[in-house]
Amino acid sequence: MKIKNKQRKGILLAGGSGTRLHPLTSYTSKQILPVFDKPMIYYPLTTLMLSGIKEILIISSPRDLPNFKNLLGDGRRLGLKIDYAEQLTPNGIAEAFLIGETFIGNSRSALILGDNLFYFQGMRDFLQNASQQIKGSTIFGYYVNNPSNYGVVSFSETGAVQEIVEKPKSTKSNYAVTGLYFYDSDVVEIAKSLTPSERGELEITDINKSYLKRGSLDVKIFSRGTAWLDMGNPKHLLDAANFVRIVEERQGLKIGCPEETAYRMAYIDKNQLTEIIKPIENSDYGLYLKMVAESV
Repeated sequence: MKIKNKQRKGILLAGGSGTRLHPLTSYTSKQILPVFDKPMIYYPLTTLMLSGIKEILIISSPRDLPNFKNLLGDGRRLGLKIDYAEQLTPNGIAEAFLIGETFIGNSRSALILGDNLFYFQGMRDFLQNASQQIKGSTIFGYYVNNPSNYGVVSFSETGAVQEIVEKPKSTKSNYAVTGLYFYDSDVVEIAKSLTPSERGELEITDINKSYLKRGSLDVKIFSRGTAWLDMGNPKHLLDAANFVRIVEERQGLKIGCPEETAYRMAYIDKNQLTEIIKPIENSDYGLYLKMVAESV
């Protein structure tokens, strides 16, 4: 069953210790680090926005939350409502739903990891279609050549979801589960029922397994040509920056620009976009936004 115009809330998990990016993360969150011309957090933020989500909770460490607040504020200039919550220690992705219980309330929710970048043709329509699902959960599969590094979803001969395994040593499937998840209002209670894994974390895979057991897990496969980049280590961070640079320089259009996304999604109008541009009108970023505001 699907419903239109019903608001889903979003959680952007920008926590973790960032050890794979040390020493870059010894003084700031990895989600503040630049990915070509923007802070990393802009990319997952715009993914939530393209999904039709306007209420967003950013979860991060006590050290790093002030930086996100300085960068994004309360979200009003983008037509959003942004709240913040602390994750004292990184106890697993699924902990986000315990931290965000009050924020979620009885709403459906989406969770995106703060170091994930998605880019593909028709992204807005694809995400909004998935976001309109009322009951159950929707996760996304992406074909990779090294599935043992990820949570992996496998399918039966008829295409039904068969199982989900976290970082298997061997698997018959090459479909990794990406860092974007849509859930119904049951997710908080499911998260409360979890016990920590052997590595001491509340696993998002266990939430997905719970929905699979209920028969209410939908897996949508990203098509060929989709870019899904995890920016969690130095090599992948550089890969993402180069990808963004190449696409932007060849097309003249930006990836992961929240101001443009807010305008295109009609979260803000032309006058509001113009006010955003004024203090930065002489920067390349400001000139790009000016071009957006003047385009038909």
